[in-house]
Amino acid sequence: MNNPSSPAPPPPPARDAAPGRGPDLDRGMAQQLERHARAFPDRVAIVYPDGRDAAGGVRYAELTYGRLQERVERLAAGLAREGIGRGTRTVVMTRPGPDLYALLYALFRVGAVPVTVDPGMGVRRMLHCYRSVGAEAFIGPPVAHAVRVFSPRTFRTVRTRVTVGRRWFWGGPTLERLGRHEAAAEPAGPTEPGPSGTDLLMIGFTTGSTGPAKGVEYTHRMGRAIADSIRDTHGYGADDVSLITLPMYGVFDLRSGSTLVLAPVDPTKVAQADPAPLTEAMTRFRVNTMIASPALLRILAGHLERHPVPLPDLDRVIAGGAPTSPDVIARLRGALHERAAVHVTYGATEVLPIASIESAEIQAETAALGARGEGACVGRPATGVDIRLVRITDGPLPRWTDGLAVAEGEIGEIAVAGDLVSARYHRDPAADAQHKIHEETADGAGRVWHRTGDLGHLDHAGRLWFSGRRTQRVTTAGGDLHTVGCEGVFHSHPLVRRTALVGVGEPGAQRPVLCVETEDGVDQGEWERLVPRLRLLAEAQPMTKGIEVFLRHPSFPVDVRHNAKIGREELSRWAAQQLASRGPGASAATGTPAARRRMWALRSIPLIGWAYLGAGLLVPLDQPVLVALWWIDAFLSVVVHAAQIPFALPRGRAVGRGPAATAALTMLYGAAWWKTLPRPAPQGPTGAAAGTGSAAPGEGIGVREGAGSPEGAGVREGAGS
Repeated sequence: MNNPSSPAPPPPPARDAAPGRGPDLDRGMAQQLERHARAFPDRVAIVYPDGRDAAGGVRYAELTYGRLQERVERLAAGLAREGIGRGTRTVVMTRPGPDLYALLYALFRVGAVPVTVDPGMGVRRMLHCYRSVGAEAFIGPPVAHAVRVFSPRTFRTVRTRVTVGRRWFWGGPTLERLGRHEAAAEPAGPTEPGPSGTDLLMIGFTTGSTGPAKGVEYTHRMGRAIADSIRDTHGYGADDVSLITLPMYGVFDLRSGSTLVLAPVDPTKVAQADPAPLTEAMTRFRVNTMIASPALLRILAGHLERHPVPLPDLDRVIAGGAPTSPDVIARLRGALHERAAVHVTYGATEVLPIASIESAEIQAETAALGARGEGACVGRPATGVDIRLVRITDGPLPRWTDGLAVAEGEIGEIAVAGDLVSARYHRDPAADAQHKIHEETADGAGRVWHRTGDLGHLDHAGRLWFSGRRTQRVTTAGGDLHTVGCEGVFHSHPLVRRTALVGVGEPGAQRPVLCVETEDGVDQGEWERLVPRLRLLAEAQPMTKGIEVFLRHPSFPVDVRHNAKIGREELSRWAAQQLASRGPGASAATGTPAARRRMWALRSIPLIGWAYLGAGLLVPLDQPVLVALWWIDAFLSVVVHAAQIPFALPRGRAVGRGPAATAALTMLYGAAWWKTLPRPAPQGPTGAAAGTGSAAPGEGIGVREGAGSPEGAGVREGAGS
């Protein structure tokens, strides 16, 4: 490792060293990295933030392929000495950086199976995931080990403990100590034959954003197929320099031999990212490929509009992980040079990528069709993926039959098959039964189709259109309404930032309600003038004619990872409450005059209590009764209100309030405020909202202190979730 002293870009890689097709499919991930290290040891593999310089800017360090391989071999030797070897299920929790990639490839090298969980799902669901795996080794920072120590039931199967950083009171080596093992003292390579294509590579859990989190099994064949498909679908490989904001993409880029520049961004807080250091890194290291979530790309597009920065080397932007609006694509495309391509990629934890489309086609054709209710076009199938549309049902489909497929143009559930598709969930036969379709083939080998849980259709040009989640469709007396298809009708209005269609009432007789998040600066008067325009848009399209209720929401509840996947179950409960207390068409911020009077009458009580407390501090109370009332008031206003904060936090999140704002308003108003908010969505056995949920591979490689991981891209709010 070394600190770059000048903004010189990494040395250009040699094209003839790029991995080929055929034989590479038989190489394991670790073996392919070793091949790169031998072919071009001095090429920069990873450029990463390493503190701040004297001027306060981001300081970077570099790691070459030769040094990375040396680190991998040392760690592999240390892991083997600790008993971590072939098949050892190993929890990995560390921050995105060179240690993460070296550790993962060291585990691949010894045949161990990393287990990754998204830290954004919360501690309770994370513990459920780890318990379901039965991990035998645990690698993480001190805070993660503290959770492990105080959760003995969850980690009772763990026999080997490795601390990333300073070890506290538990046993086991540190990662630094493992990395000091001399690789020369160990065999130069694995003592056993390399892993076969069917051996487990890793287990990555879905986020559980719309259902219980499930462990997705990745085999070595699947990992290699994913890396090859990403390379072929987006047209890049060993000669590229990629800015990585979705860390799991880095694993596959290293297999391709390219250079990674790790963005100075916390992957769990992309909505708060500062775009200036991103553009500085892209300029300094001559980045030609950027991989990011739509939330980060929105911020970057706005920054480039306000502060134009020439990025002549940036030829390719890949958006993934959540829906990407045509507006963001157009703004970003306008800020880049004319040769730059913006790809929107669709995928899931169970398969990455599924499909991809470039911005030129979106702007020229599909965006206009989306505004007419066609849905979101996610492009043509990625390399190595076969797609079928099957009839919509909430029950299992164990075997493929000719009657399952829907006609061309008809909406069905998206099912996928191929080497880059996970064949099963880990120790979860119920999830397998719900999501896997087994097909008999002529050669007798059989084929597994994965049901993504997403709805869509294929058009005459072979493009896939995403219509929404199967479990989130609104079932009215007049038929089903598909969320993304309906929402696209309203996104063309310039005052609308995004919308979410939810159903209120019993399935089969639900009332469709469109929740609307407006652009900044839209006041109440503009909102009231906007509602009739939204009704006109609804009446203009057949599928949206039945939408008559529009509720303004201050800030949609979204996933932690991408700040883009909308918590529709929470919004549905919120909308039901609004309809119960307000007239149709009212906004979230206002209601009928009578409702507003009742609300403020209740909230005036705690305000009077706080006023009495303040008066008692300023004016001495000489009557015993007044003193007693003051102390009772203090107990109710301070102690009782504070005790209500944990109950208020989930409801505050449902209406877009942050923890600090929720705590402050609860202290001020108590139950008179938070009791008027919707309850959080119902929880499944793992604490997730009812439904089925996914995310992307290994996005949970990390802990709250800065870790995170990537998602398999998606143009939807939980494709494959």
